[in-house]
Amino acid sequence: MKNKLTYIVTTILISIITLAAWSTHSFAQEAGGATGFVYEIKFPENQQKEAGYFDLKMKPDQKQTVQIVLKNPSDKEIAVETSINGAKTNMNGVLEYGPIKLKKDESLKYDFVDIVEAPEKIVLAPNSEKTLDIDITMPKVSFDGLIVGGIQLKKADDDKQKTQNGANVINKYAYVIAMVLQETDTEVVPELNLNKVNAGQANARNVVYVDVSNVEANFLDNLSMEAQIMSDKSDEVLYETKKSSMRMAPNSNMTFPVSMQGEEMVAGKYRAHVLATSGSRKWEWTEEFEITKEEADKFNREDVGLVQEKGVNWLLIIGAAIGLFVIILVIFFIIRTIRKKREATKKAERRKKKKE
Repeated sequence: MKNKLTYIVTTILISIITLAAWSTHSFAQEAGGATGFVYEIKFPENQQKEAGYFDLKMKPDQKQTVQIVLKNPSDKEIAVETSINGAKTNMNGVLEYGPIKLKKDESLKYDFVDIVEAPEKIVLAPNSEKTLDIDITMPKVSFDGLIVGGIQLKKADDDKQKTQNGANVINKYAYVIAMVLQETDTEVVPELNLNKVNAGQANARNVVYVDVSNVEANFLDNLSMEAQIMSDKSDEVLYETKKSSMRMAPNSNMTFPVSMQGEEMVAGKYRAHVLATSGSRKWEWTEEFEITKEEADKFNREDVGLVQEKGVNWLLIIGAAIGLFVIILVIFFIIRTIRKKREATKKAERRKKKKE
């Protein structure tokens, strides 16, 4: 490869404490640990159960302020940045409560970020504590189901960069505290919809994405998915991926990747057979899709595995070697022919002299 690839690996330490046996007034442990501070959740009266996160029973149009105590155990002043994020589902079927670039699902009616507010930054003096106020304003209209999100707490400018094996590694340490908001006890049954199947890339590798959505306001637990990719003219399975023990957030989207196993993407028409289960529930689809030549060319150029393989082009090397051999052979015969002509000329001159 002519160009050196630089990988930036971002490691996020997520602390969502969910042990119900813990006291609801205990501080986060390790005297600040890698974050430099600790926190304590002050649970209000409408907390539904003992947990390490907010689980609140609310009313329509209710306004409430909940609190998190932040403590700086060090001898230096620190600033803590906060961010409010709606719960999403990543491509591995894992819930994300922190800031992440994933699209919102079209079924999302009440976004967590529109309901919950907090200061963007809070400064803690050395060996001090402050209370972080988090304001909640519920929708005016009553709803069934859950509104879910997270509050991320991160030390300001805590992007510790180092070099490891020639790659840039950025470590970001943060706490993320989940929050679940609910008004009624009406049971909401999660529902899975297939949106589309399309070509793409995951971690710079060619994949086929199966795009699905949990369109109801409740968690979809213990989700298993199996996806098979075939040509539109054959039942032979070209690519297949299975995954179990996944979970989807309420009203969230997941792009489930089917690996192409390091192969080049080929333009054409395909079929995807998708089977999903959750407990006794089952969803099954067969979806046709197309990979265009433009898509295939683009993703093949960007696939890291293919680029690395193409770094040593054996066909080109063999072709060059054969070409060089032919050139040497031609030069050899030319030189040989010239020498023979010279020898023949010399012999002719000797014979001529002898006759004279």
